[in-house]
Amino acid sequence: MNLTELFCEIDDFCHDFEPKFNEKLITSSVQTIRNTPASRLCLSEILTIIIYFHQSAHRTFKNYYLTKIFQYHQNDFPNLVSYSRFVELMPSSLIPLTYYLNSRKGKKTGLSFIDSTRLPICHPKRAKRNKVFQGLAAWGNSSIGWFFGFKLHLIINEHGDILALKITPGNVDDRIPVPELTKNLWGWLFGDKGYIKQKLWSELWSKNLKLITPLKRNMKNKLIESWEKIMLRKRAIIETVNDQLKNISQISHSRHRSIINFLVNVVAGLIAYTFQAKKPSLKLEKSGLMHLSSLSV
Repeated sequence: MNLTELFCEIDDFCHDFEPKFNEKLITSSVQTIRNTPASRLCLSEILTIIIYFHQSAHRTFKNYYLTKIFQYHQNDFPNLVSYSRFVELMPSSLIPLTYYLNSRKGKKTGLSFIDSTRLPICHPKRAKRNKVFQGLAAWGNSSIGWFFGFKLHLIINEHGDILALKITPGNVDDRIPVPELTKNLWGWLFGDKGYIKQKLWSELWSKNLKLITPLKRNMKNKLIESWEKIMLRKRAIIETVNDQLKNISQISHSRHRSIINFLVNVVAGLIAYTFQAKKPSLKLEKSGLMHLSSLSV
């Protein structure tokens, strides 16, 4: 999606969002906003610039803003502010970005895949010296070793669309956020061995959601239908999505100097992913999906 199309999409959202959001602000918040110097950029312009960064090939936001936006998009944004001023404006975009991401969620089809991915905020050797995320980030262990930071817990459908997500400290067990993430889901949920737990399986089953995972060596063989085994092999789709979120949308890097701007970066990266023309997807026949939708767990 080009810059103009992206701006039009976001501007339509902001026209509906801003009046409703301002009505919900408490008196003290309204007074704070009034005392804050007004920006020459409108909200839709700020959001567009932030999200568009995650669709660019630039590795740092500063380089992107100074060499791309300032040099080539002055006509698109005639009221551009300095880089330092724009960084000051970024925290105010977190709530609108969060609402916008929620509006970009995919359609529930009865098939969903769950996984978590690490979001390290610094090199492990510098963890003790990190003050920005003190008391928030935590040590976690993944298949590629220890890290210091957070986890992104993600659920997608077979089309690669985001259905639910949550950010937790790195030491949180993958199974803990599952009940909250799946409260509006139904059908089948495919995950790895990290989600094996009888209590969790029973809780999801009572909500008409069947959790399918590979079996551990010491587990008794349970009856799994052949098509469920086939779909379990397709679980790599969510790992592909996580890889694209990190390497294309750049939701993970170690240059954060603010907690809020860390969240802005993650949320904007997730939004940028939803605009991808071709997401990782399973080539399933429509007739097969209709058949699955008619089944009850």
